[in-house]
Amino acid sequence: MDEARAREVLTRAGLDSAGAELLALGENAVFGAGGLVVKVGRDPELLARAERELAVGRWLAGAGVPAVRPAEAEALLVDGHPVTLWHRLPAAVRPAGPRDLAELLRQVHALGAPDFPLPPRELLGGVERWLRLAGGAIEEADAEFLRARRDAFAAEAAALVPYLPPGPVHGDALPRNVHVGPEGPVLVDLETFASDLREHDLVVMALSRDRYGLPAESYRDFVRAYGWDVREWDGCAVLRGARETASCAWVAQHTPANPAALAEFRRRVTSLRTADPQTPWHPF
Repeated sequence: MDEARAREVLTRAGLDSAGAELLALGENAVFGAGGLVVKVGRDPELLARAERELAVGRWLAGAGVPAVRPAEAEALLVDGHPVTLWHRLPAAVRPAGPRDLAELLRQVHALGAPDFPLPPRELLGGVERWLRLAGGAIEEADAEFLRARRDAFAAEAAALVPYLPPGPVHGDALPRNVHVGPEGPVLVDLETFASDLREHDLVVMALSRDRYGLPAESYRDFVRAYGWDVREWDGCAVLRGARETASCAWVAQHTPANPAALAEFRRRVTSLRTADPQTPWHPF
């Protein structure tokens, strides 16, 4: 789905596509439209996830956790694309940092289960779909390599013994998913919320330190604010390997129309093939 297609969906949903501002284009196309943020999903498979994201937003509001709030209770399915509406946040007063994220994660990790089911964190669940969307833009040998990694890490992850009590997790815990407005940090992008090992939320920042250039001192700030370093846990390497596999496959879906995505995919898959844990990856 490109921007033009996403704007067509906005129009068919009865929204002003011409005046909407594209904020992000990834798994969803995200637009700012007046006091709303509109998320348009890539395909109908994402409808259930969109509906769950709205439920998570309402649940976090009731629990007092700072997070984006739904503007409508139900998701729409417009020409095969899930559409959800959210209240737009005030302009950011500064970039979010690792400490902001850690403090919000502490709040989420203190919650019990909501009154609706959260799925397990299927970190590897999107790999097949992302590879399918890549089609012939990537080598079949690379796709098979990632499928084999997916299967191996899925089996290892199922056998992990956690250090922290399992429960609700954000699922994609990065500073980019925190918005710092006039009233402080709030969580955004709630679509990957799950009920699983809390360590899922912490491995993300450890991988950011190793792959994406997060300074060591920034990582230490995160650890100090959260209160524990996931790298001390025996299962860290397994969750890291699973996330690397998923992150590589996620980029693959963008390769048919984006040469930069293809270059980044090749960089990532080569580093995985050579078992090089330090090759820098570029955020995408």
